[in-house]
Formats: sequence, structure tokens, C-alpha cells
Amino acid sequence: MPHPRYASAEIIQRGQTLYEQQIRAQVETCHAGDFLILEVETGDYEIDAEDVRALQRAKAKHPDGVFYIVRIGAPTAYRLGAQP
Repeated sequence: MPHPRYASAEIIQRGQTLYEQQIRAQVETCHAGDFLILEVETGDYEIDAEDVRALQRAKAKHPDGVFYIVRIGAPTAYRLGAQP
């Protein structure tokens, strides 16, 4: 579902930039494999092993938030298709 204030590409760009510049170094060593839900307007984030729990906490703080999700230490948050 599209966001009313941002195009998907803009959410991705903002999220990646915030994560790489301000957050990654702080979380990567102790939270590898966990999900990080980042609110791209405020920079607030939630971390959990379960993506749904992290998203619920993020939405409780920012009900109308614009969220970007990343799996810490992985190139993508999710994989599609068969796994080797």
C-alpha cells in the first residue's frame, strides 16, 4: 500500500541513509539477525528477533509513522523462494 506522504523509493532512501549513517555501527555487533524497524521521519527505532513485535512497538510510539525495516547484518530483511 502506498504511503500518502512518501513514495516507496523515498522511504527506502531515507531509511538506508539513516541506518548506515547513524544506527548500524551501534547495533550490528550485538543484534545481528534481529529486525530493526526505523521511523524515517524521527530516526526512532525498535529492535526485536520478531519483526511483528518490533513493528507493534514502533506503531505504538508513532501511529502514523513511516517505517523502514532492516534485518541487522543481512543484505535484505526477507528472502523469497526456496533456500539451499
